[in-house]
Amino acid sequence: MATIDLIVLGMLKKEALSAYDIQKLVEYRNISRWVKISTPSIYKKVIQLEERGLVSGVAVKEGKMPEKVVYSLTPAGEERFQRLMLEISGKPVLLLLDFNAVIVNLEYLAPDQQQTCLEHIEGQVKILKSYIEDNLSRKKELPGIPSTGLAVLQQQLVLAQAIEAWITDLKDKADAAAAPEP
Repeated sequence: MATIDLIVLGMLKKEALSAYDIQKLVEYRNISRWVKISTPSIYKKVIQLEERGLVSGVAVKEGKMPEKVVYSLTPAGEERFQRLMLEISGKPVLLLLDFNAVIVNLEYLAPDQQQTCLEHIEGQVKILKSYIEDNLSRKKELPGIPSTGLAVLQQQLVLAQAIEAWITDLKDKADAAAAPEP
């Protein structure tokens, strides 16, 4: 997947890292919250990138720690990184929200079940929004956090706020439709 390629290549553009270090950065930066990426996919991707000549690995042993492979970009990896940046930035923006599968089928439920589904989604959005707000407030004060990383967190917060307002509106409309006529 090109997105995972770009994430891994971008991290290696800054510095040489082991697959474990890449995975830890993905966790620390909460990348899996906005891109489908998993720990096994990172390890698999690094090996694939090495097989394709985009990264090169060197075995390193530090003290009594077990040997690990540290990867860095090759010139071909640098070129692939630049091509992916241009390619992905030029693609249509897709907002894939799994809960939309529930929304398009709400009409097939009784009003009380519709309300329950909307409340579930609303609760999950509140959890997400709270998580983003906490993460943003913690990371704003840390030195070395790139402004682009903070920009992604801001983007996620704006999206969560918009979804929260949209759900409130949708619930209000469902309530009005379910109310008996005077």
